[in-house]
Amino acid sequence: MSRYRGPKVKVLRKFIGIQSDGGSNNRTTTTEHILPGFSKKSIGKLSGPGQHGAQLMRKKYSDYGRRLLEKQKLRYNYGLTEGQLVEYVKVALRSDAATGFMLLQQLEMRLDTIVFSMGLARTILSARQFVTHGHLCVNGKRVNIPSYQCVPGDKITLKTEKAKRLIRELDQGQQTPQTHLSWDVQTQTGTVNNFVSRSSIQLNIDELLVVEFYSRKL
Repeated sequence: MSRYRGPKVKVLRKFIGIQSDGGSNNRTTTTEHILPGFSKKSIGKLSGPGQHGAQLMRKKYSDYGRRLLEKQKLRYNYGLTEGQLVEYVKVALRSDAATGFMLLQQLEMRLDTIVFSMGLARTILSARQFVTHGHLCVNGKRVNIPSYQCVPGDKITLKTEKAKRLIRELDQGQQTPQTHLSWDVQTQTGTVNNFVSRSSIQLNIDELLVVEFYSRKL
């Protein structure tokens, strides 16, 4: 299954108000915690997509439906194909640590996600393009692989003048990186200080439901 390339607001409205417990309370028109890595666009009207969007907001999901929705949230937010997500789940299942958190940690420590979390791009997709175009160095070496797994101590610098100009236009100095990361505005250098903690992950996700979805298939 390929990555989604359609209308982003339609996807955001699909998930608006759908909580991990299957309820439909606490609906919001902001995108801060719906799919933060997917889009920062305003949703507009408070309903699901399509002609029958209001009915979708009241829909009750089965256990399978809830697991499927959480899996889809993960795919959309991090911009993964189904095959890529399956491989991350397999690695997490082999880990001695909590499977759900290991899955999230792998995704959060990807280079494209790190670039997004440092405030160098507005979305993970934008960060991915930043990486694949060769604008970044990790520990002094150019890295153009978005799935590159960062570790504590890694230094991320801007390789090209175009990258520096893009960051200035983004006004990165006004943004605050997540707690496991830091960005030095003067030297234009980012540092991975630690592995991501569960509390600092912006996405509102029940990772255990994702693990349950795949544990029945793998």
